[in-house]
Amino acid sequence: MILKALYDYYQRKSEIHTPIGYELEEIDYVIVIDETGKLVDLQNLRENNKGRVFLVPKAIVRTGQKILPNLLWDNFEYITGLSKDPKRSNKARNYNQAFINKLNSLPDNIKTDKSISPLIKFYSSEFQKQLCQHPNYEECLKINGWMAFRLDGEVELISDKEIIREYQANEFLSGKYEEDDLKNVKQGICLITGNKKIIKRLHTELRIAGSDKNVKIVAIQEKQGYDSYNKERGYNAPVSIEAEANYSAASKHLLNSKNNKIKLSDITILFWSEKKTEEIDPEEIFPWVIAMQNVDKDNPDKGVEKIEKLFESIFTGKISSERTNHFYVLGLSPNAARISVRFWKAPSVEDFGQNIKKHFDDFSIVHGPKEPKYLSLYQILSATALQNKMENVPPNLAGAVIESIIDGTPYPQSLLQQCIRRIRAEQTVNRSRAAILKATLNRQNRIHKPNQKEITMSLDPNNTNVAYRMGRLFAVLEKIQEEANPGINATIRDRFYGAASSSPITVFPRLLSLKNSHLKKLNDGRKINFEKLIGEIVSEVKSFPTNLSLNEQANFAIGYYHQRQDFFTKKSDKEETVKELNNN
Repeated sequence: MILKALYDYYQRKSEIHTPIGYELEEIDYVIVIDETGKLVDLQNLRENNKGRVFLVPKAIVRTGQKILPNLLWDNFEYITGLSKDPKRSNKARNYNQAFINKLNSLPDNIKTDKSISPLIKFYSSEFQKQLCQHPNYEECLKINGWMAFRLDGEVELISDKEIIREYQANEFLSGKYEEDDLKNVKQGICLITGNKKIIKRLHTELRIAGSDKNVKIVAIQEKQGYDSYNKERGYNAPVSIEAEANYSAASKHLLNSKNNKIKLSDITILFWSEKKTEEIDPEEIFPWVIAMQNVDKDNPDKGVEKIEKLFESIFTGKISSERTNHFYVLGLSPNAARISVRFWKAPSVEDFGQNIKKHFDDFSIVHGPKEPKYLSLYQILSATALQNKMENVPPNLAGAVIESIIDGTPYPQSLLQQCIRRIRAEQTVNRSRAAILKATLNRQNRIHKPNQKEITMSLDPNNTNVAYRMGRLFAVLEKIQEEANPGINATIRDRFYGAASSSPITVFPRLLSLKNSHLKKLNDGRKINFEKLIGEIVSEVKSFPTNLSLNEQANFAIGYYHQRQDFFTKKSDKEETVKELNNN
């Protein structure tokens, strides 16, 4: 399913189509030679630590210690026979000799072509001496990147000449490009197209973030224990040469894309639509769901506009036309020799839109006027991590939350647990953390306790949950202390929050006694208001609980946050909230 979706994406995106047997690759340096084979220049093509993209013959998949040069382009050691590491000098010479041998093994009509013969002359001369004398050589040696050739006065690479394209297409489709012996070339039914074609034995290597080497999506070990029905290695998952080239080209395009890729924690997320959408474009919306604050710093409201456009399309029913169109989300992580597929989601665009709206509704909670309207996944996950850093997010948590968002299923219990840990460690209940607890509890209750009333986005005076009321009471006692001691550096939250939220009976009798001395410092009107509020909160509480479970601690934190926010909410806004609660 994954390979088929990538293959179809390649078919849809004409701008990434390449000639048969070719691929797009970043070239760091180009060796420019004249018609006599003399070195003219060693050009540095790198900008912002990246090379310039060219069409080049598809790279040979190198396994083990095999020396397999690419056609007319390769890395520094294969091209020059030199190495920045003296210990690799012999290897570099062997690599270069293999590269030259491949060049000399080309058919005579190609070797005598006016584009190729200068390159043969170049390698027949003292090419290393010419390269070492060039001003850019030392930098080129240090980078040790990809290199190619170009004739002086021309724009295209030698490897992109028409005569090379024809030769490469024949070699590639026949299977010769991968196998020295055509007896090893096998035909089979392609898993992607269903056609009987020559099967690709070694799939293309890809580079993903977090990996120090290239890895593959499809890779089967050579050991006999991994064979199946007498099919060895790549023939165990048969994909034709053409189909493999197409899906790997689509994979590379997505991995190099700025618009269809997001790096979150240890996961590289690729996403794309099955076909162009009419009403909304999930490819535009999804990045705002993941990392809203990082997408467009010049227009921070752009994400809000896109989210609300999605909501509007759901409300008007326009999105229902996308039932047969799918949106693909692929989560990848580096592994030893293969790419680890963390998750694969393929909802319809309509289901995707509905579940995204459900996600934002669940995380909707009262907040300050200067805070963003919606929370991104980046903000949500970082709120559960030490120092709010994404690298400290627990392993697998990001992937599990993304799956919950896309599927509309309950958020992982580990999200709530990690959030409670951070709250107790820092004694801080901010908007993101309160929203996490609210969303997690509400989704749990929809399945396990469908008759239970959901937690509201703002203060709910009718919520009789004891833990919720304990949180409200703690917020009131803290507020009394703050007003009685203006400018106080530390409040009861800094000292007692952990105990109050886990074992209320050990803390609240003392805090209620302490608040009496604080109330004496307030004017009579304020004193009466606080006494009335405390009475209203504890009216449904028969006794202070001995201890609170994890879910009850979550309710405590939400009650605390709601009550704190209510102290800073205008009266008119409170009236609107009460009406909304009564209507629900």
